[in-house]
Amino acid sequence: MLNILVLQHAEVEHPGIFREFLAEDGHTWDAVELDKGEALPPLGGYDALWVMGGPMDVWQEDAHPWLADEKAYIRDAVEGRGLPFLGLCLGHQLLAEALGGKVGASGTPEIGVMDVQLTEAGATGVFFDGLPELFPCLQWHSAEVTQMPAGAQCLATSPACAVQAVKWGTRAYSVQFHVETEPETVTNWAAIPEYSAALEKAMGEDAVSRLDNDVSDQLDRFRSMAERIYINWLQCAAQA
Repeated sequence: MLNILVLQHAEVEHPGIFREFLAEDGHTWDAVELDKGEALPPLGGYDALWVMGGPMDVWQEDAHPWLADEKAYIRDAVEGRGLPFLGLCLGHQLLAEALGGKVGASGTPEIGVMDVQLTEAGATGVFFDGLPELFPCLQWHSAEVTQMPAGAQCLATSPACAVQAVKWGTRAYSVQFHVETEPETVTNWAAIPEYSAALEKAMGEDAVSRLDNDVSDQLDRFRSMAERIYINWLQCAAQA
């Protein structure tokens, strides 16, 4: 059984539907709420590191000084210790920066239910095994990976964001989009001012209810894809 450390940057941005899968399999996980000043624990007691999303940007170290420590921590976990890693949205961007890549503001922010296309590496690899080459997902980001770290593979892409998913080494994976979606996700995230403002700018009037409806229409599909990615990640994590 795995004991997973989860780094969170907003209380409502937790592992979502993955919590159900982890509980069913008997895996345990501890959350550290970095935005509330909680300290990063020693990595020695953990078998994997997950890094969730958040409303801040990776370059906002003046406003969120703990970001610099978090990047160094991720680098130690992934590059130094070879821990299995999963990053979502901000976690995807933090992995890229921690390993020497670059992140910048999106030319076209992606917010809504949008399609992602697997690359050849993504379509033939383990992480997305069992998923179609083109699939819908929840997007909610205004920054993106502009340069992958050395040695990284791009596993998925979209017209507005070239690097939608990354593999680094054998056990580190991250995605720009959200696969952890639950029925209450949109409502909970829309309560965060930065997310609400970005959503209204992108989708206009009644944005919350319209996005909530769009996500609700796909929930069964999202759950199935999340479970498959979870199983695939476990397989990747077991690799030496």
